Amino acid sequence: MTTVQQRGPRSWTGVDHPGYKWVALTNTTVGMLLATINSSIVLISLPGIFTGIRLDPLEPANVSYLLWMLMGYMLVTAVLVVALGRLGDMKGRVRIYNAGFLVFTLTSVVLSLDPFHGGGGALWLIGWRIVQAVGGSMLMANSAAILTDAFPARQRGMALGVNMVAGIAGSFLGLVLGGVLVTWNWRSVFWVNVPIGLIGTVWAYKSLHETGVRRPGRMDWWGNVTFAAGLTVLLAAITYGIQPYGGHTMGWTNPWVLAGLTGGVALLGVFCLVETKVPEPMFPLGLFRNAAFAGGNAATLLGAIARGGLQFMLIIWLQGIWLPLHGYDYADTPLWAGVYMLPLTIGFLLAGPVSGALSDRFGARLFAASGFVVMAASFAGLLVLPSDFGYWVFAGLILLNGLGGGLFAAPNTSVIMSSVPADARGAASGMRATFQNAGMVLSMGVFFSLMVAGLSGTLPHSLASGLTGQGVPAGAAHTVAELPPVGVLFAAFLGYNPIQHLLGPDILGHLSPSAAAHLTGREYFPHLIAQPFHHGLVVVFSLAIAMSLAAAAASLVRGRAGTPAPAAPVAGTAAVPRPVGPGSVPGTRPAPRERVREAADGPSAGAAVLHGTVRDPDSGRPLAGARVTVLGAAGEPVDSATTAPDGTYTVTGLAPGAYTVATAGGPPLSAEVVVGDGATTVRADLGPGRRPG
Repeated sequence: MTTVQQRGPRSWTGVDHPGYKWVALTNTTVGMLLATINSSIVLISLPGIFTGIRLDPLEPANVSYLLWMLMGYMLVTAVLVVALGRLGDMKGRVRIYNAGFLVFTLTSVVLSLDPFHGGGGALWLIGWRIVQAVGGSMLMANSAAILTDAFPARQRGMALGVNMVAGIAGSFLGLVLGGVLVTWNWRSVFWVNVPIGLIGTVWAYKSLHETGVRRPGRMDWWGNVTFAAGLTVLLAAITYGIQPYGGHTMGWTNPWVLAGLTGGVALLGVFCLVETKVPEPMFPLGLFRNAAFAGGNAATLLGAIARGGLQFMLIIWLQGIWLPLHGYDYADTPLWAGVYMLPLTIGFLLAGPVSGALSDRFGARLFAASGFVVMAASFAGLLVLPSDFGYWVFAGLILLNGLGGGLFAAPNTSVIMSSVPADARGAASGMRATFQNAGMVLSMGVFFSLMVAGLSGTLPHSLASGLTGQGVPAGAAHTVAELPPVGVLFAAFLGYNPIQHLLGPDILGHLSPSAAAHLTGREYFPHLIAQPFHHGLVVVFSLAIAMSLAAAAASLVRGRAGTPAPAAPVAGTAAVPRPVGPGSVPGTRPAPRERVREAADGPSAGAAVLHGTVRDPDSGRPLAGARVTVLGAAGEPVDSATTAPDGTYTVTGLAPGAYTVATAGGPPLSAEVVVGDGATTVRADLGPGRRPG
């Protein structure tokens, strides 16, 4: 049975204070920034980190360390966010969120104290990054649910816009921050989390309160185990599929990779079967019967695949080719790559909050779909740029890409979160984050695989002819040309010039000083890989365009309104109370499509005001502190309010349509009401009446 949360003290951090929702928004935004900055701050800092722990990233045996340093964090968050969102529904979203802040902060301290070098140092960082990802998952799984509870529907898109754009922009801010810090000390990449994490942890524990519907229940252990095992095996197989195997440029013929792909899909199939059998599933598959929820999550997954690999491709392009060609030393490329990618972040920061606020007024789906069309256009522009581009054209295109991502983020999240019952918001938030994080990991696998495939066709010839043209013996040149393209790709990704490493002092010593200096200079290697890399970019960005357009189509999916509802009360009059049984989902009968504006798009400002009084069904006394939820035609939450000491409540901004008004917990009462065109006030009193047994 659901429970009604108690009202907090009337202070600026109290639940009933008008400013509480802004406290919740500010704190959860800091939490999202902290969690997502760390997904990219390590990415840009890898050259300094590998140097600091004395590990050569170009050694074939060390490629696994590099990949797990990149993908381990995202893999764990993809696996855990649903379970932790479900745990938030059961135990309290704020409680799990606060624990996440604490875990994240403590692991940042441990990461900065890495006492080892070489492989041991890499394993220390990978292992504690996985623990840190647990804290990050707690933050990501519950932040959107906390905001959905705290904000009314008419402001929800704006709030989620700020929060989601902060999350996405954090991944780009991490690039700049990591580039600045790693030039000072690689350990500072982890130190920076500590003061922010400590402030955020204390602030969260003192200011955030449970305001949402909490449903006690049991953890779905079989579902958690099969989901975690299936997704881990599948994504790990994709990770190792990027690496060379048996003379092939990639490992897709490796029996272990094939077994992982097959086994991972099979385990996820078992997971889906388990979820249909258990009484309290971690992944409520029934939510996907709502077309808006299914379409929103499909758009999230497709968008993450389209956008996820963009960071890596742009970093390779800048650090490995463009910056060295424009006179930057390899040691400085991480910093400047972050600086030159700032327009991408600016685009997100500009478009996200504006899109969220406008979608509250004009509807979410058009903004979400438009965002991906804009992103597809930016990918098309990047596809036709030459390798040695003019910067301001490049800056304009990545700004456009950022604007597209910002247009999409908040409205899509609002569609997803507003299409589920109030007591499933934690699970829905986790499911959305799972699709996003899994899409990011899949994107790395897909983009790197396509890039390596593109390089395989042209890079060997470019390497062989380029080296022999500079006097390198044919045998040595062909040996270098036959090396796996993934090594060259990671060299560019990390801002390394590998020519001196690949040829060695013996070969370079037999060349003329001018030839040796030319081969190991800043410009030779970028010129050598520029054309093969651009060939790979065409393949990668073509896929990104297709994914973006598919995501735009998914964003336009609307849920069906269902069959017409029975006759409802006349608009503007008192509704008839209808008690429901304890623990049941109240009033989900749909109304005709033409009479209902979908709650996922949010009611527009200036519409009708709903008010009434909630009374105990036995005594008739007003109920203070009761949570009143307004449900749309398909049972989706639209808005909520808490009753005053005299039992009264008020909900504003309702668009014309049919609604169900219900209490969440306590005496379970509900009533149906219709807001007619032109209505300014509607009354719905709940109780008195016979309390259901």
